[in-house]
Amino acid sequence: MKVLKFGGTSVGSVQSIWSVKRIVEAISEPVIVVVSALGGITDQLIRTSEIAAKGDSAYERDYREIVGRHVEMVEAVISAAEERVLLLKKVDGLLTELKDIFQGIYLIRDLSPKTSATIVSYGERLSSVITAALIRDAVWYDSRTFIKTEKKREKNILDSELTTKLVKETFNPLPKVSLVPGFISTDKDTGEVTNLGRGGSDYTASIIAAALDADSLEIWTDVDGFMTADPRVIGNAYTINELSYVEAMELCNFGAKVVYPPTIYPVCHKNIPILIKNTFNPEGRGTIIQQHVDSGNRLIKGISSINNTSLITVTGLGMVGVIGVNFRIFRVLAQNGISVFLVAQASSENSTSIGVRNQDAELAARVLNEEFAKEIEEGEISPCIVQKELATVAIVGEKMKRVSGISGKLFGTLGRNGINVIATAQGASETNISFVVAIDSLRKALNVIHDSFFLSEYQVLNLFICGIGTVGGSLIEQLRAQQEKLATERNLKLHVVGIANGHKAYFSREGIALVDYRKQLEEKGIPSSKEVLRDEIIGMNIFNSVFVDCTANAEVASLYKDFLSHNISVVAANKIAASSDYANYKELKQTALRRGVKFLFETNVGAGLPIINTINDLINSGDKILKIEAVLSGTLNYIFDKISADVPLSQVVRQAKEEHYSEPDPRIDLSGKDVIRKLVILAREAGYRLDQEEVEKHLFIPNEMMERSLEDFWKSLPALDAGFERCRRKLEKEHKRWRFVAKFEDGKGSVALQEVGERHPFYHLEGSNNMILLTTERYREYPMMIQGYGAGAGVTAAGVFADIMRIANI
Repeated sequence: MKVLKFGGTSVGSVQSIWSVKRIVEAISEPVIVVVSALGGITDQLIRTSEIAAKGDSAYERDYREIVGRHVEMVEAVISAAEERVLLLKKVDGLLTELKDIFQGIYLIRDLSPKTSATIVSYGERLSSVITAALIRDAVWYDSRTFIKTEKKREKNILDSELTTKLVKETFNPLPKVSLVPGFISTDKDTGEVTNLGRGGSDYTASIIAAALDADSLEIWTDVDGFMTADPRVIGNAYTINELSYVEAMELCNFGAKVVYPPTIYPVCHKNIPILIKNTFNPEGRGTIIQQHVDSGNRLIKGISSINNTSLITVTGLGMVGVIGVNFRIFRVLAQNGISVFLVAQASSENSTSIGVRNQDAELAARVLNEEFAKEIEEGEISPCIVQKELATVAIVGEKMKRVSGISGKLFGTLGRNGINVIATAQGASETNISFVVAIDSLRKALNVIHDSFFLSEYQVLNLFICGIGTVGGSLIEQLRAQQEKLATERNLKLHVVGIANGHKAYFSREGIALVDYRKQLEEKGIPSSKEVLRDEIIGMNIFNSVFVDCTANAEVASLYKDFLSHNISVVAANKIAASSDYANYKELKQTALRRGVKFLFETNVGAGLPIINTINDLINSGDKILKIEAVLSGTLNYIFDKISADVPLSQVVRQAKEEHYSEPDPRIDLSGKDVIRKLVILAREAGYRLDQEEVEKHLFIPNEMMERSLEDFWKSLPALDAGFERCRRKLEKEHKRWRFVAKFEDGKGSVALQEVGERHPFYHLEGSNNMILLTTERYREYPMMIQGYGAGAGVTAAGVFADIMRIANI
């Protein structure tokens, strides 16, 4: 035998109530079907009665809507004329009774709890007689005759013993289909109509299932079961196949309204499984709740949250060592009907924080201040502190028991994403870790926990890409090409949620399709500026955020501190920040470290070559960099590799510009400024303090030429050809070549045009390649050598991509 409960949405429309009929009639064994009122009717009954109690004749309009809803349902689902007339007569009788009650309330302008309970009972009574008429061979039972309550402290509490006895008597013998209205009951002494409160239909079904030792209890609703998180917040939340009773209870207590907590108690004691199913998707697997479940490799089962949280804190040195303080706190709250769902107490006993609903916060603070008025007056305890605009989050899973590091991982993950935990609580059962955050951090907190605790199929990085020129455009193409492979093989989703160029910026929390991102930017983008980038990116407050700078813009680089301070990692191809004033560089590094995020800029030196990471690995493993020698300018190496008797200096420089090896104004490369920046970055990463002004410059182009206009520069450059050719011939005879070398040793840096012989590693360097020699305490006799392409959009973009992947591996 099974007990099936169908909620308001399941019987709320013609389509859904026909689905109920098909589900019930397909079951071969005896079933007891418990139904709620038609969706929305209970609230409408309460609202109509309140309007009538005010003496407002508008209640009649609402009443007519209630009548119309039920009559239309009957006419739509009962096709046989004789049966329809019979049913309409029953429905009309109930609606007439209801009308008389509303009229009485209207006339005397009074709505007692007794009358209110009677009014709301009509919702289930009406829906149940309609459903009983629709389902073949169904026998209707009045739950008021066997669900009995008793009055305790102004509340109607189930009399379990009497109810169990009456249920057994009522359903003996048991028909094929029994139809029962949920929610409603009667007082065992007075016979007055009472109810089991919100979720009472679930509770009714559970009571009956437990009394009759049912094989299972099925709760049919409008969702596929318990979800790993709220699907309205977490786009990739999914149905949990199995939950233990304890896990389900914890999730229900913290806001998961799939079933109401009292439902679980009766069947739990009898070890009767609960199956949550979707009336609109009956083929779905649903969620089964039972004693023992297979949790697989998931440490937590789900995340639940309570949005309207207030935290009340009682604090003072007068609480330390005083017995009975907490007794007084909870006694006065209970006396005033205030429910507490979270408690956090300092081990020093000088403060106790309690989580309550927002609507109870003011009353809770007032009664606590009254309770401790004497202690407050004497300064032993402070007036209650009330914090509002909060949310409570709970992660639930029985497999967390005795597993080390769960709390550490949880709070570390939240901290890295800039989510401040205001209070926390964990029971000794280790099945629930609860914490309180600001309400505006709730979405981010839920997303990051879901992503980090194996509840999500994928780990997600949310990328903001600034600059879509040669490097940025190449990066986006690489991301697009790799997205599917990373999702399939690495369970990693690189989610681009922002794209900006010098003119426009486009942001989308849902993600930007990379196939036509330029079109989207043009059509949907807003005017871009430093302020827009900062405010939009920080304001979106998205978890696991990464700002990717593919520009060479100083204003964009100035945003790094704000982003890092808001727990947004930064990946920069832009070398301005890392080579800026040492104090600024250090502050950025320390901010990233303090916030638990990443500031990565591997491509600042050597494009995609693993130079900075190699230096970091050496330093972190205890080695010390003694000397750095490097050819770091692909442009200058190209120039001195191509210069010959047939191709003089001026022609090679022009050729480098035409083939895009140099900047449009080649003086930027010839000045050595780019090489100086790179040397400063390498020295700093090696653990030394160095600023650009401290690097000695030995340049090969006279200053006066560099200071002229670009046109004059091009005119005067050939004048250097003859002198360079003489020196080149001399070097050729000596089997030497020019290389523009950056050097750091003994705390000093320099850049200079250097002559290197055949045995020097730099001698055979070709084209735009870079080479770095690292002399360390471990690599003293034979320096470590890193060589490869040091320029180019593709390799630079690949280096940026590699930095993004390093963040994914946090």
